[in-house]
Amino acid sequence: MACYSLSSLLFLLLAFLMLSASSNAGKIAIYWGQNGNEGTLSETCATGNYDYVNIAFLPTFGNGQIPTIDLSSHCDPSSSGCIGLSSDIKSCQARGIKVILSIGGGAGSYSLASSSDARHVATYLWNNFLGGHSPSRPLGAAILDGIDFDIEGGTNKHWGELAKYLKTYSKKDNKKVYLTAAPQCPFPDAWIGDALKTGLFDYVWVQFYNNPPCQYTSSDLSNLENSWKKWISDVPAKKIFLGLPASPQAAGSGFIPADDLVSKVLPVITGSSKYGGVMLWSKYYDDQTGYSSSIKSHV
Repeated sequence: MACYSLSSLLFLLLAFLMLSASSNAGKIAIYWGQNGNEGTLSETCATGNYDYVNIAFLPTFGNGQIPTIDLSSHCDPSSSGCIGLSSDIKSCQARGIKVILSIGGGAGSYSLASSSDARHVATYLWNNFLGGHSPSRPLGAAILDGIDFDIEGGTNKHWGELAKYLKTYSKKDNKKVYLTAAPQCPFPDAWIGDALKTGLFDYVWVQFYNNPPCQYTSSDLSNLENSWKKWISDVPAKKIFLGLPASPQAAGSGFIPADDLVSKVLPVITGSSKYGGVMLWSKYYDDQTGYSSSIKSHV
């Protein structure tokens, strides 16, 4: 039997506690792609601030439409101008960052007409962005880590089926297909509330902005806290993230000053085992304020 001194035992206990703390530490997710002045994707990942980068957006798909990606002035997909992002994606992944395609958005044209339409869209996403094969992959050969559902319009039908069809590809390939979602904080979400009940989503970054009934105000934390408790107790996802605007200009309402987030909000929500971290909209606005740098050590 091994014999340890008291100092050795204390050292082992401290090491275990530090490891546990780091494994439960929150992470930061960012949206990139909707402003040409936010830097490149590789520069975004090189900051070291983000663990998940959502490429935004694929705003046109489903219901017989030709799927079309829109990355603002970063590149022109119609002339295959976005395939150069493949090397950026790979450089991000080499840093351990998950790179995810966000479908939908606030100003897109998308809907799913049927279960077969959901299957068709899943097949398209697999072949053109994930581990499948297509002669016209918009972002080149790089294999993205998953799909983010930022569904803010269309209909609320068949999103759970799309999630199910996408998840089947994790079983066919050694590379896991991550599924994430960005619902609004009023519970349940009007568009993908039913889909989230499936338990197929890994991470859910809830938009606690542009929704006064459930967002933070300087004089009242209760609306956010009550909504947060609802999300972590009723949504069977692995982790729930607090979605925030990275600057006052990034949203109509809901911005939380970094000092308030650290001193008032995070202490209330980080105790849950479902707490995953913070999602920020977006890289451009984060550049303006340095928000992620201000909160990273506290998240």
